[in-house]
Amino acid sequence: MKKIVIGILAHVDAGKTTLSESMLYLSGQIRQLGRVDHQDTFLDYDKQERHRGITIFSKQAMFPWKDTQFVLIDTPGHVDFSAEMERTLHILDYAIIVVNGMDGIQSHSETIWHLLEHYHIPTFIFMNKMDQTTYSREYLFQELTEKYHENCLDFSMPVTQLYENLALVNETLLEEYMDYQVIDLGHIQECIMKRQIFPVFFGSALKNEGVGAFLDLLDTYTIEPTYKDSLDGFVYKVSHDEHGNRLTHIKITGGTLHVKEKIHDEKIDQIRLYEGPKYTLLQEAKAGDVVALKGLKSFLPGMTLTNQTFTQPVMMPYMTYRVVLSPHCDQHQMLKNLQTLAQEDPTLHVTYMSQTQDIYIQLMGEIQIEVLQNIIRERFHEEVSFDHGEILYKETLSEPVEGVGHFEPLRHYGEVHVLLEPLAQGSGLVYESQCTTDQLPLQYQRLIMTHCQEIEHPGVLTGASITDIKISLIAGKVHQKHTEGGDLREATYRAIRHGLKRGKSILLEPYYDIHIHIPKDALSRVLYDMEKRHTKVRIEEQIDSIDLYGEGPVTCLQDYQQEVIALTKGKGRMICHMKGYFPCHNQEDIIKQKGYDSETDQAHPTGSVFCQHGAGFYVAWDEVEQYMHIPYQYTKNKNTHHTYHDAPQYQNEDEELDAIFQKTYGPIKRRLADDYYRQHQPQETSMSVKMKPECLLVDGYNVIHSWPELKDLASTNLGVARDRLIDILSNYQGYKQCLMIIVFDAYKVKQNLGSQEKHHNVYVVYTKEAQTADMYIERVTHQLASDYRVVVATSDALEQSIVIGRGARRMSSRELALEVKAVTEEHFHEFQRKQPQNHEFLLEDVKDYHK
Repeated sequence: MKKIVIGILAHVDAGKTTLSESMLYLSGQIRQLGRVDHQDTFLDYDKQERHRGITIFSKQAMFPWKDTQFVLIDTPGHVDFSAEMERTLHILDYAIIVVNGMDGIQSHSETIWHLLEHYHIPTFIFMNKMDQTTYSREYLFQELTEKYHENCLDFSMPVTQLYENLALVNETLLEEYMDYQVIDLGHIQECIMKRQIFPVFFGSALKNEGVGAFLDLLDTYTIEPTYKDSLDGFVYKVSHDEHGNRLTHIKITGGTLHVKEKIHDEKIDQIRLYEGPKYTLLQEAKAGDVVALKGLKSFLPGMTLTNQTFTQPVMMPYMTYRVVLSPHCDQHQMLKNLQTLAQEDPTLHVTYMSQTQDIYIQLMGEIQIEVLQNIIRERFHEEVSFDHGEILYKETLSEPVEGVGHFEPLRHYGEVHVLLEPLAQGSGLVYESQCTTDQLPLQYQRLIMTHCQEIEHPGVLTGASITDIKISLIAGKVHQKHTEGGDLREATYRAIRHGLKRGKSILLEPYYDIHIHIPKDALSRVLYDMEKRHTKVRIEEQIDSIDLYGEGPVTCLQDYQQEVIALTKGKGRMICHMKGYFPCHNQEDIIKQKGYDSETDQAHPTGSVFCQHGAGFYVAWDEVEQYMHIPYQYTKNKNTHHTYHDAPQYQNEDEELDAIFQKTYGPIKRRLADDYYRQHQPQETSMSVKMKPECLLVDGYNVIHSWPELKDLASTNLGVARDRLIDILSNYQGYKQCLMIIVFDAYKVKQNLGSQEKHHNVYVVYTKEAQTADMYIERVTHQLASDYRVVVATSDALEQSIVIGRGARRMSSRELALEVKAVTEEHFHEFQRKQPQNHEFLLEDVKDYHK
């Protein structure tokens, strides 16, 4: 009998737990069907799960079906517990996605699909609640092929038709079908295993309709994995039983594990095989078994038995919350309790800020906050709350740098040199020793590498954790008599901090990958919002709608989903997925807001300790190189690739470039200040190109609502704001000497014929009835483009795209404001410079002599 580990995944309320219940009932593992709304299901036995009617923790059950022994893993469906769901993916042989036939594919269902793609897990699809849906099978199936994969195939159709559809998957199946009119079962199983085919089945889990046939499908088309002979296993979960015993949940991925066996000096006391809340004690666990081990203390989710390194998850919290304790609560004890919970869920990332003496924790959302509060109340008998969350930032480097840490109080000694190199986005932290045993004995190298990984090292900009950096040990020095283990720990921490201070750090913020589906008439507003929210999008036009795809900062897009629904009156939708961490769009503002000072952070010092005249003394980070005992080992390579630059970086050969320019264009002539403001008449030759005059077209009301000063004024009196804008631009035109036309919408005024007037040196146009400012600007742009260099000032992204096609140059309202401010200040300073100074008057120095 083959053994298959299969996981059930779904959007919340899709019927995932109900399908699990139905499978267990049909296989004879439970005698009575439970229901989520009756709070009596076999797998949702936790108090909070039954109360809320959702799955919070992953559970395990086993059942046989024909020739297969299934190990069923039920996972949480709510987005707040995505990290718990993701941890189970590492142990799955196959996955079942349950889709709610009443609602179709939801946003979280798409997130799950992307995760299964990331981990390359073969997938079956069960379309549930077909007894209640108003959609046809054809409509739901088409949605699967459009949003999931074109090779989603309905396996409930007649065999002949199924073979015809299978033949279209690849050339091998097509040739086989053309030759024999059938397709071998093994070839279908192989395609499913390689994620080339995704079987689909329709049914109703609540009424047991189609579930038995679906189990037949799983039994027929699954293949048992091949396992290695040597012992190994993957830790996917850590929990505690009712007696407080720590349990390490693993899948054995090779060999056989026995009770009392030691792993990394930790002895296994029990091997438990769980089925729901109950378990059976085993003497051994073989490859393919999913068991819980009692006795292991150091293993965390994401580790393997042979290699205690983490597998970085895709789903990570991007919000951090400060823990608010009750007055009588012991902060030190609560920190230990939260760290215990962080062993069960490493994504909590419990940290203690020594500068503010606050505890911070990373969470996914409001439901997880409430669940965590209940867990703390039940397990530790304490009441806690959380303040308003903040965006979780991270830091990285833009170029390689060497850091030095030295720790030498009296009778102690240790010096460590590390090389910090930026990695590609999403790489996390990578560690490596490039030091030879001739430079530093192997046991000391291993100790230093352990110290590099044992804590989260904060950055120097805001104190946020660092990421996407490779930390390499390149040199070190110990003293045969005075070096102790703690000395190298201090030297390692200080070396990393010293490198971060010496290098160029970049603040990173989380970005969403977004998909916005809207009616066509909402495009202009959404594009305008996207520009304001620093989000780049690309547009795909459908028959009667628009799809926008792009990425932008989470901090700018957090609440936009509700705005899309309100803007489109429920016709639009927005789907967000975490894309990763990218350079912060307002780095300086965030650094100033955080107010972090790396040099006063006593818990993470940036300097080193040296010894002189029998006493240790502190040396600041920027003076360490004057005292260090080993010279710098890293020589900067001129061709070093910098990971986080927005554009390619090129080597600056200033002298060579100057020589080329001087040879081509003659020597560089330095111009005096007056030259910059004097009108020059270029001498025309037969080869000269005459520059067209400039014309600036301004979308008046768009600018008014984009400039804060005018926007506030318009809320009180729009006419005053309009006059103020005309005066500002009239003054600006006096400096620029260009043709300027300011256009205002008047298309809603009945029987309006439109008007045009000249105010001082600018033209002011009011459009006629049924003519918008956009329409007027498009027409005039086309007319003037042959004679003028036309520039259109508007923040309407759709209008910007149109005028570019008309041969004009675009300028946003914000750019116009900056341009006006810069030109005005520039000419004002020049005016002041040309005014005579007081001390140049006769007898200026002796005017107060009589006093």
